[in-house]
Amino acid sequence: MEGATSAPIVVHRPSRTGGRRVTVHSSGRDEILGTAYSDHDPVVFLEGTGVADSEAILDDPQWVEWRGGPAHQFSAA
Repeated sequence: MEGATSAPIVVHRPSRTGGRRVTVHSSGRDEILGTAYSDHDPVVFLEGTGVADSEAILDDPQWVEWRGGPAHQFSAA
C-alpha cells in the first residue's frame, strides 16, 4: 500500500491509461472496490458496500483520501 491513512476509503492516483483504483480499509486489510473513471463510480462502489449517502462523503477527508492527484480528476496521469 502507499502508506497509512486514517480515512477508510482511498481513491488512488490516476493510472497511465486513466481511471483511479478505489480501496476500502476494513477489518485490518485493504479491499479493492474497483477502478473509477468518474465520481459516479466510487459512489456506486460505496453504495454496494452499504455506505449511506456515499456521494456526500467524497469530499469528507474523514472518509475519503484522494491520493496522487486532485480530487474528482480521473484522467490519465
